[in-house]
Amino acid sequence: MELTAVHYALLFAAGLSGGFIDAIAGGGGLITVPTLLGVGLPPQLALGTNKAQSSCGTIIAVSRYARAGLVGWTEVRLAAALAFLGSMAGAWTLTLIGNDALRRIIPWMLLAVVIYVALSPRLGAQATKARVDATLFGWTFGLSLGFYDGFFGPGTGAFWILGLVTLLGQELTRANAFTKVVNLASNLGSLLVFAAHGQVAPWVALAMIAGQLIGARLGSGLVLRHGAGLIRGVFIVVVLALVLRLLWPA
Repeated sequence: MELTAVHYALLFAAGLSGGFIDAIAGGGGLITVPTLLGVGLPPQLALGTNKAQSSCGTIIAVSRYARAGLVGWTEVRLAAALAFLGSMAGAWTLTLIGNDALRRIIPWMLLAVVIYVALSPRLGAQATKARVDATLFGWTFGLSLGFYDGFFGPGTGAFWILGLVTLLGQELTRANAFTKVVNLASNLGSLLVFAAHGQVAPWVALAMIAGQLIGARLGSGLVLRHGAGLIRGVFIVVVLALVLRLLWPA
């Protein structure tokens, strides 16, 4: 279908709000993907275009968190590299088979994450001792969550944050910054595959990127001012909304 000025304004607004939420706790795809489908893009094209626009917003968030000293590049580089490779494999697999099984399983896994976080008010309030080796964590989570992000995607950030806080003992603000780096890596990896298959709509992506750049800057600014308390509150709301959205078709 041919998009009108109203469609592009809607896409801009979706990019802005999605970028804002993504920068704080992830989950901006709750807004951006339904908007892309709503303006008439087929599912594969919507997913590829969403990866393109969300990557730009994540770059802004990562750069702000890095300048604030929240990104430890030595501890994140292995996980990011493996997430990049894993997401390419996941996106390639998605072009071959469907992901219907994950659509049934993932909502209940995310619901368990929400309940755990809601019942643990001090979770991530301060750094604690790591329970697993950082290299093992990078290999395990980088490959598995990278693949998952390329193949399906919803809730990737929630799984990263929970793993970083509970297994590596990171404080929630630093865990959020770490998550943005690995999310950027997996977005770019899967984007390469989607683009190679012609599954990116450039003009649609550009309209959303304009909003993403504003939303990501606003959201990351709030995180830097308000820290873990803001992340935790938004995290619970967004993940619960994601659970409801995934369960809705059933």
